[in-house]
Amino acid sequence: MLTNLFKLAWRNLLKNKSISAINLLGLSAGLTAALLIFQYVLYERSYDSFTDHADRVWRLQIDKTTKGELEWQSATVFPAFGPTMKKDFPEVEDFCRLIDAETLLANETRNIRFAEKKGYYADPATLDILGVNLQQGNPETALSGPDKIVLSEKTAKKYFGVENPLGKTLTVPDANFPRKYEVTGVFEDYPVNSHLILDYLVSYSTLGNILRMSGDTTNATETAWGWYDFYIYYKLRPDADAKALEAKLPAFCDRYMNNEERLKQANIRFDAFLTPLRSIHLESHVNQEAEVNADGQGVNFLYLIAFFVLAIAWVNFINLSTARSMERAREVGVHKVLGAFKRQLITQFMAESFVLNLVAVLIAIGVTWVMMPTFGRLVERDFSGMGLFGPLSAQLWTTFGLTCLVGIVLSGLYPAFVMSSYQPIAVLKGALKGSPRGNWLRKGLIVFQFAASIALMVGTVVVLRQLNYMRNQPLGFEVKQTMVLEGVQSLQDSAYTSAFSAFKQDLLQIPGIQGVTASSTVPGNEIYWTSSFFRAGQDATTASRITMYRMACDYDFLKTYNIEVLEGRPFDPKFGENNRTVLLNESAAKDLGFASSAEAVNGYIMAGTDSIKVIGVVSDFHQEGLQKVVMPMMISYREGMRNFYSAKIESRDYASTIASVQGLWAKHFPADPFDYFFLDDHFQKQYRSDILFGQVFGFFTLLAILVACLGLFGLASYQALQRRKEIGIRKVLGATATQVTSMLAKEFVRLVLVSIVIAAPLSFFIMQKWLQNFAYRTNIPWWAFVVAAVLAVVIAVVTVSLQSVRAALANPVNALRSE
Repeated sequence: MLTNLFKLAWRNLLKNKSISAINLLGLSAGLTAALLIFQYVLYERSYDSFTDHADRVWRLQIDKTTKGELEWQSATVFPAFGPTMKKDFPEVEDFCRLIDAETLLANETRNIRFAEKKGYYADPATLDILGVNLQQGNPETALSGPDKIVLSEKTAKKYFGVENPLGKTLTVPDANFPRKYEVTGVFEDYPVNSHLILDYLVSYSTLGNILRMSGDTTNATETAWGWYDFYIYYKLRPDADAKALEAKLPAFCDRYMNNEERLKQANIRFDAFLTPLRSIHLESHVNQEAEVNADGQGVNFLYLIAFFVLAIAWVNFINLSTARSMERAREVGVHKVLGAFKRQLITQFMAESFVLNLVAVLIAIGVTWVMMPTFGRLVERDFSGMGLFGPLSAQLWTTFGLTCLVGIVLSGLYPAFVMSSYQPIAVLKGALKGSPRGNWLRKGLIVFQFAASIALMVGTVVVLRQLNYMRNQPLGFEVKQTMVLEGVQSLQDSAYTSAFSAFKQDLLQIPGIQGVTASSTVPGNEIYWTSSFFRAGQDATTASRITMYRMACDYDFLKTYNIEVLEGRPFDPKFGENNRTVLLNESAAKDLGFASSAEAVNGYIMAGTDSIKVIGVVSDFHQEGLQKVVMPMMISYREGMRNFYSAKIESRDYASTIASVQGLWAKHFPADPFDYFFLDDHFQKQYRSDILFGQVFGFFTLLAILVACLGLFGLASYQALQRRKEIGIRKVLGATATQVTSMLAKEFVRLVLVSIVIAAPLSFFIMQKWLQNFAYRTNIPWWAFVVAAVLAVVIAVVTVSLQSVRAALANPVNALRSE
């Protein structure tokens, strides 16, 4: 019985090849899009879920408010939080702290050295809490005690090749604080779906030793309540209530920090919050994130697009099935006369729906399998280990399977009920006419399809416009043709100044290099160096303090980057600059209470009891991307800055210029690796996740429009077929092909116009909400709606006309022969 049912379903599908092909193509496209998006969304939501206790791990965040206004939020906190919270709260099972350990590492035996960026000083509990899977070494002791390092498998191979690295030594050739690390472990390469990139971990107590070498006697790595550069993670006990613990944190902060008199007088307070480990990647966007996180709202948008595309595909199926119901009415009548029950007919039509959808699912799986590498490159994600049958496959197939099941049932039930409800007498007499209710449903579904497509088109325009706005907005400095070199670590301060001076002079002799400067940071980098200041003349206990983001540079920084000095003067060697003279940006001058930039010049600001003179005010420039506001900034002069060297290149012969720079580097700094990047590429990386979102959004919008066009094409084809006699009569009575085509297209154009009216406010509301993620944003232009509307009408007219013209040009004799 079941076999016969599916055979009958298959034959009926083959009997109407054109309609079945359109349905199959639309469903396959929709299912493929959904499968790709589901894979991407599940991958993004899988971040930091690879440990068994991920749901028990929380990262601490602190917020600073001044006079009731939020000043900043930070993913890094004070180191004393770790042991103090464990002591005070029984809910805390363990904790770990991480702080950047970026350094130059060398294997002196093999004469190999690299400037490493992705390592941290870390507490011993880090291995357990963050799921660092040690392949070699003892996890109990690997990070216990100073001067120990554990390496990822990739990093171990880089330094030791095929040798066993355990027990061997890596050197830090820092001229001021040289040290040696014993390799005590090798861990499996940390998963890429983590908010952290871990290439190596150095024992936390090592940092304390380094600070003691520099003269610190305060044990700051354990006791500091003002040095907020530490990521702290807590592993809570299985029965702990994180929300209840978080509710205790305001009192905790008051007890250990906010009770200081200086904070009370300045009306400053700190508050701590717990962020679930698994939500960091999509939901946390505060200062000093370890890596650039993804946009959770954008991921949800893509999820919505997946259902839009699927809904459009299934709407096509419903529309075409119900449109064909009149043609199949006699078939239903004959079945009923021969004794078929309604439920049997419903089962037959549901079987047809199931077979068609099953074939579409199989095609979609095959296409997805082939497209996965290309899609991975498009979204810059490595799905090779997490494909259709990887670690996420159970979630993927559950989501996809349930979606398909619901879609198949819903899209199949309505046509099945419609066709099985026909009365055999009326059908066989030829008295059955199309139901007005059914016509209205089909029109409503067409309106839904095009409303969704128009909303997606408007969204695509707004996303691309915002990306273009960010990438082309004036930044306040010259970003192009700037080569940035990573700084020197191997020379002591006494030898470094003269060595850099000679290097700089030699660089300026290279044809095409117009300027060279040294600085603590470069645009595109988040600034971690902050201090609290207030305007001189105020009482220190009641003064309005602001947090300023600080950078240091040499005399040529402003000239090299073409940053405008609005008032005052730049740093100048003839004045013998020191750390008592600074430049402010416009935002800092305003926040400090100066009435104008001119008033700020020769004014004084205070950091505690230290008085600092403002010698100039520079125009605001975007240190970071336009997602963030320009922060108040202070620029200081420092001799011997060595973090970054920026060279302004005017020559177009980049290869020759880079080779010349590399040669000079080897001459002056042979012990340091030559690492460089171009500033425009570096700055644009901040927009990478937004650019990827725009690409994916646009791609699936086009797919949604294509699927909608397929349905419209099929429906227009069927309408032309149903009205062939009417068209024949009109042509006999003198109607032209243009008039017939216009008649057939007019109804669909009306429906598209209704879709525009529905889609316009909906898309405006959604995109306005998306734009709120950006500190600097474009507006939603009126012409975006016009473009989307015109495109929708053109698409509808062209799609319908492809069939209408064919019907209009047909010989009317063929249509009227049977009358």
